[in-house]
Amino acid sequence: NNQIMNSLSHSTSPLHKFLPLLLFRFIIILVVVSFKTKAVVKLPPNVSIPAVLVFGDSIMDTGNNNNNLRTTARCNFPPYGKDFEGGIPTGRFSNGKVPSDLIVEELGIKELLPAYLDPNLQHDDLPTGVNFASGGAGFDPLTSQTASAISLSSQLDLFKEYITKLRLLVGEDRTNFILSNSLFLVAFGSNDISNTYFLSRIRQVQYDFSDYADLMVNSASNFLKEIYELGARRIGVFNVPPIGCLPFQRTAAGGIERNIVVEYNEAVELYNNKLSKELASFNQNYPNSRVVYIDVYNPLLDIILNSKKYGYEVEDRGCCGTGIIEVVFLCNRFASTCPNDMEFVFWDSFHPTQSVYKRLIYPMLQNCVKNFT
Repeated sequence: NNQIMNSLSHSTSPLHKFLPLLLFRFIIILVVVSFKTKAVVKLPPNVSIPAVLVFGDSIMDTGNNNNNLRTTARCNFPPYGKDFEGGIPTGRFSNGKVPSDLIVEELGIKELLPAYLDPNLQHDDLPTGVNFASGGAGFDPLTSQTASAISLSSQLDLFKEYITKLRLLVGEDRTNFILSNSLFLVAFGSNDISNTYFLSRIRQVQYDFSDYADLMVNSASNFLKEIYELGARRIGVFNVPPIGCLPFQRTAAGGIERNIVVEYNEAVELYNNKLSKELASFNQNYPNSRVVYIDVYNPLLDIILNSKKYGYEVEDRGCCGTGIIEVVFLCNRFASTCPNDMEFVFWDSFHPTQSVYKRLIYPMLQNCVKNFT
């Protein structure tokens, strides 16, 4: 790369000026194609998904918060990553891979989806997709502000920066192809409902929950318009999972018996219904878009309520520490872990195990991918 750039800077002939850049772009495209993994999810004929680009919170984050010392929403320390390649904590909020990774793997694009802010990010990762998600972020600006996370607007700014880099790397035409054919994934909302509305009660002073859900949906819709204007066409939007079933919420609001918090799940269902209707409206107003509502609420709820049917022994505690409260800095190298995390639905008190993510992602992609064509 340095030789190519040097030749660009020292060349005087127009031909010499452009040939190295064209060669560099050809090499990047060749490398990207060569290193694809074997696809598991079968795409319809004549359909290509060259890249996956992700916006979201800790469910999707693959390490963007690692160097953000202002936030406690970091997990680049043991025992996180216990079952990741080499047992390395990478900033993924799980014992292993997270949905971002599993999606690119199932689509046969690459093994892992790197964090855009990873200092070791490679140029040849850009054409196949990167991750802008940040633990603690939400649709509500106050959610990201409170957690010192990378906000929705800041993730959008990073995406704009990414587009500029991609154009320099592969050219205008290839960039436009990548943007219009890639799979964009948007996963926010859990922190808004769980933390900003119910836990801290900050927004309860201003809104009843239905109005707060409208605020979230409006923010989601505006964000979709922004990435649409920047070239996104295939967009998958995740609904919010059943946060009333999270071990932390059962501890905080489920009473002495740590019951499922029905009120929280009912609030999530109300928001999810509003989101689903808004996405349907979006597709009507933007006919070239293919925005797909992705349901994780019901599949995860089924795993939690019928855990033994799926081979899990524990659904009300996380594997880390006592499992009832530990998450991020409370789940650390001094906390014990369960003997076998394959028996647990949750890794910590907020996030599922890699095993559960795998159960969710493959059928989700099988059901949704046809809607992106």
